[in-house]
Amino acid sequence: MPKPVNTDPDFFGFADKLSEAERTELAEIREYLEREVKPLANQAWDTSEFPFEVIEKFAKLRLAGYQFPEYGDGKQRSPLFTGFLSLELNRIDPSLAVFSGVHTGLAMGSIYNGGDQQQRDRWIPEMADLSKIGAFALTEPEGGSDVAGGMRTTARREGDEWVLNGAKRWIGNGTFADLVVVWARDEADGAVKGFVVETPAEGFEATKIEGKIALRTVQNADITLADVRVPEENRLQNVNSFRDTAKVLASTRGGVAWQALGVAVRAYELAREYATRREQFGKPIGGFQMIQDLLVKMLGNVTAMFGIVVRLNELVAEGAGSAEQAALAKAFTTTKMREVVGWARELFGGNGIVLDYEVAKFFADAEAVYSFEGSREMNTLIVGKSVTGISAFA
Repeated sequence: MPKPVNTDPDFFGFADKLSEAERTELAEIREYLEREVKPLANQAWDTSEFPFEVIEKFAKLRLAGYQFPEYGDGKQRSPLFTGFLSLELNRIDPSLAVFSGVHTGLAMGSIYNGGDQQQRDRWIPEMADLSKIGAFALTEPEGGSDVAGGMRTTARREGDEWVLNGAKRWIGNGTFADLVVVWARDEADGAVKGFVVETPAEGFEATKIEGKIALRTVQNADITLADVRVPEENRLQNVNSFRDTAKVLASTRGGVAWQALGVAVRAYELAREYATRREQFGKPIGGFQMIQDLLVKMLGNVTAMFGIVVRLNELVAEGAGSAEQAALAKAFTTTKMREVVGWARELFGGNGIVLDYEVAKFFADAEAVYSFEGSREMNTLIVGKSVTGISAFA
């Protein structure tokens, strides 16, 4: 009797490390996302518009409360579960996963880690139930990788208020966010500080970035701040330097590694399914050696990616994960993801460039995942310094 076909991209069973309750919950989430969210994804990507009805659907799953159980449903979940949740979101649609990640990981994470208890209690409950949407404004038009040293957005203290001036770019959720965490350099002491701007605000303007070829559903914005006044109570009280900002980025960088895995997993699934039903020369193309070679190379990359992200989250659970390990995970997984989506598009032939077959979206979106949260080069230098003791940063 022939062995059953193994269709699982988790070839080595990494999900078995989850508890039975977590696996059950994850399966329920996957079924809900497939049924309620996936039908919205391709049209939204094609039109470059955000499907606002998805917010209510995400709210039903309490997707914004998992990392902050005291503000969510009170259930403590493992970091590994959070990683697999990211994988599932990205399998459905990387753009909608970015919406969730910006809101939860970056905006809520900044307030949770950088704010005091009063600020957490003030903003996070409404963010957890998605009645308030957050954005994270760090990158600037002239400052991406060099934003730490080259930040031009300024903050000036005037009595009980701060006056913000400057510009930000590539701000996800920026066109419709209710709360925007803005990072600015204090004119008095030169330190980078964090501020929660509640929109609409006088002098705050967000303009949608058009013409993107990746993550088209994400409403990235160019933001200008012209004498925007923010009360002292909106300054994140536990942020005193860019190092505090970097702590938020280090935690979300590992999340991007899971995002890369989710993109690669879906590209592999699409390619495997297509190879079994697409016929040429009288048989499914999956029966040709070169196609099987592509599939196995893709599965090998996916398996290696599973290994690094699962171990990273285990280290986080033990309180031992480092920024350097997160940097290596991000650099490695996004590079391997890029190979996987390229091979998947190749396997589809001409059909690989048509949105109807879905792989084109993941092929395009991979370019954005590869670039944000620190480029491969910047993350490589972080790890390079760790393993040599010598800084190669310019």
